[in-house]
Amino acid sequence: MSERFDHRSFLQQLTTQPGVYRMYGAADELLYVGKARNLKKRVSTYFLRASGNPRIESMVSQIGRVEVTVTRTEDEALLLEANLIKEFGPRYNVMYRDDKSYPYVRFSAHRYPRISYYRGAKTGSDRYFGPFPSAIAVRETLSTLQKLFQLRPCRDSFFAHRDRPCLQHQIKRCSAPCVNLIGEDDYAKELHNAARLLEGKADELADELGVAMQAAADKLDFELAARVRDQIAALKRVRESRVISGGADDLDLIVVALHPSSSCVVVMSVRDGVNLGHRSHFPRHPAHASAEELLDSFISQHYLEQPAPPEILVSHAVDERELLEQALGQRAGRKVGIALPQRGTKRRLLDMAMNSATQALSTRLVEAASMDERLLELQRALDLDAVPRRLECFDISHTGGEKAVASCVVFNEAGPLKSAYRKFNIEGITPGDDYAAIRQAVARRFARVKSGEVQMPDVLFIDGGLGQLNSALEALEELEISELRVVGIAKGPTRRPGLEELIVAERELPLSLPPDSPALHLIQRIRDEAHRFAITGHRGRRDKARLSSGLEAVEGLGPARRRALLKAFGGLAQIKRANVDELARVEGLSRTLAERVYAHFH
Repeated sequence: MSERFDHRSFLQQLTTQPGVYRMYGAADELLYVGKARNLKKRVSTYFLRASGNPRIESMVSQIGRVEVTVTRTEDEALLLEANLIKEFGPRYNVMYRDDKSYPYVRFSAHRYPRISYYRGAKTGSDRYFGPFPSAIAVRETLSTLQKLFQLRPCRDSFFAHRDRPCLQHQIKRCSAPCVNLIGEDDYAKELHNAARLLEGKADELADELGVAMQAAADKLDFELAARVRDQIAALKRVRESRVISGGADDLDLIVVALHPSSSCVVVMSVRDGVNLGHRSHFPRHPAHASAEELLDSFISQHYLEQPAPPEILVSHAVDERELLEQALGQRAGRKVGIALPQRGTKRRLLDMAMNSATQALSTRLVEAASMDERLLELQRALDLDAVPRRLECFDISHTGGEKAVASCVVFNEAGPLKSAYRKFNIEGITPGDDYAAIRQAVARRFARVKSGEVQMPDVLFIDGGLGQLNSALEALEELEISELRVVGIAKGPTRRPGLEELIVAERELPLSLPPDSPALHLIQRIRDEAHRFAITGHRGRRDKARLSSGLEAVEGLGPARRRALLKAFGGLAQIKRANVDELARVEGLSRTLAERVYAHFH
């Protein structure tokens, strides 16, 4: 432990209130963030007895100072700890990085609400149900809601301009409120029933539907009774096909699979007795982290932005179970229990989740070993001084020179590093000039590399031949970047996969690797990913331009009026079909301007 830190004096004056403690090293770097119900009792454990954990003892030996933040409740301490870990990423904390938020089912705030898949921040007056562990679970749920309650999935712009039912109505997936085939009150009832199903009240809903069916039959409204009967039958089929036995209703299962070099945390969600699937997380953590510590950190961070279910089943005992239960319960507004079942249905569910975690970790380790082999082979093939740890690849995509987009994809030891991917809209060049496009993209990217904003890659790949390679080298030369291996990936004489030629600036002749070479497989993978990412970016830019380009040519039609037209009609095709009177009804468009828009398209 650092001689500068007098832990005895610090502990004597430390409060017994709940709060968060932050441990800093001698160079004032943040080492660790922790929470405590009793700060004095918790922090004392680091100094008053040996932990037996090499990681903890190493951390304690580096402590230069400790800061604490006192909170009113354990709930506030839990929230603050998770936020600080997420913001600062202390070296000795477990970090759960997830580029994607969890998906939800959304009911829009509309006269006839739309049901849809949603991922992102919850805003406005829309209603959200979830979160779900995967996009597949959301889409299956949406399909079920359409079958049972015939709620509309279409966008508002599409809904507003229908004059006859669409295919969804014909296959009995939508009640066609767009053409008034269902009243607002009846649609609201169906929406309410859908919400109750999502809230886990399926049994109660089935009972009420049975009563409604009998009431309709008593009134001799056999058409309504038959429809409700079909709803009950469909609801029963859905529950029978997806329900789990044993009476497990709403719970999450969180399990940890450990390996000396990695770990996997799997979350399996069960709602209303239905297994919604699982999601795997691969945390970044120091060596020697225990399963108990991984669980404690994961639970704190996982439920930071979403309420916990009434029951959480875990694969290992959690050190601060009571603190977590109380904090999560306060946030959820109800009791939350954390348990480690030893037998019965819940134990079988836990074992199933554990098998998923073990398999996911095994797959991850195999992929990592394969990636290590490929990187080592790439070092030999390119005669590099060290094994490359960061690879980048550029590609260009356009349609006849229109709206060119350059892609930059990044790979590291774990494979694709998608958070580092970038797209560049190419401007100011002759359409179709791939050489100029590559030069512009490389110059823009490596200007940021040189400024220190972006990490320098070990190898830069360019999808193309000698011309593209020379253009990239010119851009790097202007930036005075010379210590970088740049490789062009040419398709070879027959353009067949496996016969690619690598054009290296330092070599006179192209380099050809055997078709079964692990290094070649890695190069093909990064090249194909750059190609895919460039095409996706180009198509999005091209389609957006084509959507608005027809309106931009109309004199006097500015951005606000173009947006109003697109919002009113839902797209350029509908605007083209509209007559002058329909165009003039759009807010902000005069009769003269409406005639000008009509004349432009006719």
